[in-house]
Amino acid sequence: MKPDLPVSYLFVPASRCERIAKALAAGAQAVIVDLEDAVDPAHKAEARAQLAQHLHSAGSATKPWLRINALGTPWFADDMALVAQSGAQLAGVMLPKTESQQDLAQVQALTALPLIALVESARGIARLADIGSHPGLHRMAFGSADLSRDLGCEDSWDSLSHARQAMVLHSAACGLPAPMDGVSFVLDQTGPVREDAARAARHGFGAKLCIHPAQIAPTHEGFAPSPAQLQWAQTVMAAADQGSGAQRVNGQMIDRPVIERARQILARQIA
Repeated sequence: MKPDLPVSYLFVPASRCERIAKALAAGAQAVIVDLEDAVDPAHKAEARAQLAQHLHSAGSATKPWLRINALGTPWFADDMALVAQSGAQLAGVMLPKTESQQDLAQVQALTALPLIALVESARGIARLADIGSHPGLHRMAFGSADLSRDLGCEDSWDSLSHARQAMVLHSAACGLPAPMDGVSFVLDQTGPVREDAARAARHGFGAKLCIHPAQIAPTHEGFAPSPAQLQWAQTVMAAADQGSGAQRVNGQMIDRPVIERARQILARQIA
């Protein structure tokens, strides 16, 4: 079984377009080509031109997302010109530094592609309800590094737990898919990445941003339900198939909310 939406989103620098196919071959369920943080200001025009050429010639069945530069930067207009030119080859646009519904509206005025709001500032977290209500929004993503800098706190789960839970809450309240958690900066150890992904899943996130192919497998492992969770969910669903209404199963009362939770756990399996 495969989740309806990607669990892993791997960033690839726009200056290294050959890595898009490699990222998909490595198991990434979605790729985000990055024109923002992964490209130095002096090289953005060159990277944008290379990406335009790649998108024109590429024939991938899995279209990449594009992280553009933020509103108000010198590169936003040129990035959106690329989106207008190559939109048919893109899955959608990720807007960094999203702080309001109006930010998303400015992007959507230039493209009909789905949007991912990368929220990474105190102002953005304070306006999650406004951001989440934009009709063109596909999903929200959590930007922990920039947010911790904005707040002057440590980039740790404990320090940013309130902001993370606020994003999960507002995503659900706005009828959006479960949001994406931010990146793990550990590159040479799979354990911490797996633990970060599992913690994100427990707290209601539905995906994780990745910055290296080595993070893909542990991310999938972290989001996959444990054997005990699978057994519990399968037992609940088997009981639900036998009758309706509240039931007693292994000393636990199950009703519709419990059954729906079991269904959610089973849906997290990654083949």
